[in-house]
Amino acid sequence: MWLAMAAALIAWLGGYAVLCAVKPFGLCRRCKGAGETARFGKPRTCPRCHGRRLRLRLGRRAHNGWRRTNDAGIR
Repeated sequence: MWLAMAAALIAWLGGYAVLCAVKPFGLCRRCKGAGETARFGKPRTCPRCHGRRLRLRLGRRAHNGWRRTNDAGIR
């Protein structure tokens, strides 16, 4: 049972890594990709994505940070 769970976790992480490499940006969760949120009945620019409708995925953000740290250590 534990082996199956570990294999499923490794498969999920591998799939997420491929997704982050192929599509590093996902839709904003607050505005659901609309770029605007309604507050008190008025449409406003989304404060999370600033109207760009996209956000950098968490896995890609971690990868970019790791690359920056690695590049700075190599120099």
